[in-house]
Amino acid sequence: MAALDQIDLNALTIFVAVADSGSFTAAAEQLNVAKAKVSIQINRLEQQLGTALFTRTTRKVALTEAGRYLQQQSQPLLQGLQDALIQTGNERTAAPGVLTGSLRIAASVNQASLSVAPALARFAGLHPRLRIDLRTGDKISDLIADGIDLSFRMGWLRDSSQRAVKLGEFRQFVVAAPAYLKQHGLPAHPEALSGHAWISLSLLPAPLTWAFTHTDGSTLTVQMKSRFQVDAPSSLLALLRQGAGISVMEELSLQDALRNGDLVRIFPEWSLPSGGIYAVLPPGRHIPAKVRAFIDFYREFLQNSTCAGAIT
Repeated sequence: MAALDQIDLNALTIFVAVADSGSFTAAAEQLNVAKAKVSIQINRLEQQLGTALFTRTTRKVALTEAGRYLQQQSQPLLQGLQDALIQTGNERTAAPGVLTGSLRIAASVNQASLSVAPALARFAGLHPRLRIDLRTGDKISDLIADGIDLSFRMGWLRDSSQRAVKLGEFRQFVVAAPAYLKQHGLPAHPEALSGHAWISLSLLPAPLTWAFTHTDGSTLTVQMKSRFQVDAPSSLLALLRQGAGISVMEELSLQDALRNGDLVRIFPEWSLPSGGIYAVLPPGRHIPAKVRAFIDFYREFLQNSTCAGAIT
């Protein structure tokens, strides 16, 4: 096994470029070097490590298990080193604490519109030399493959190995439109929900199974039946407002609809499990200053914003 002082840092940079692009040619073009140099550096790195990092075919290359591990561990470290070099190079012109470079953040469409984007707008005003890239989507991002510095998620983290910082919690309510309740009647008990038009959110781990807890401490699990299924909270909210059925949504998204009377909370004496608001980080030990700064800023923003009443 090669010692650390035997590894060329440029070889790791080339390795990450090949891993990201899936091609020696594309990596060479990205780095503006000869393809032969890319091949030589990868071969030398594999010899020094004593293991194959890629499987090669005539059309593309793919990471081996060892290659995937090296990518996961080295990519955030190299990015952190690059950030440190940029920050050091800007010290002559930037005052202490000034953030520079780029900050790539991922969030669901719903969370981005509710809180992440407004927070970023204020954060950007405080750090004019920082470039910000906000990527939204309701599917979970691959932080390494997509080059994400920080991801925000609401709910429950399925992977316990993720590096996550819990920023708060939110409540969930059973809701329906007044028009739906007028036509189909107000369910008297959570058990009655199995006979109603349930709209399920496929993003949830168990969208048809819900555990209720009464104020007296008793518990109840209800299995719903669904004809409508959606994969985005915004679509769920729109269907609920149109009286298409009953469902559960988190309190932050429901504030305006409840305040305006578009939706009504059902069973206020029964509660559902609370969900978490998380900042999720890529693998690696180093957390860039810009990432730490926005995590702290966003936590304070949530606590002080108009939706703070929904966060504990």
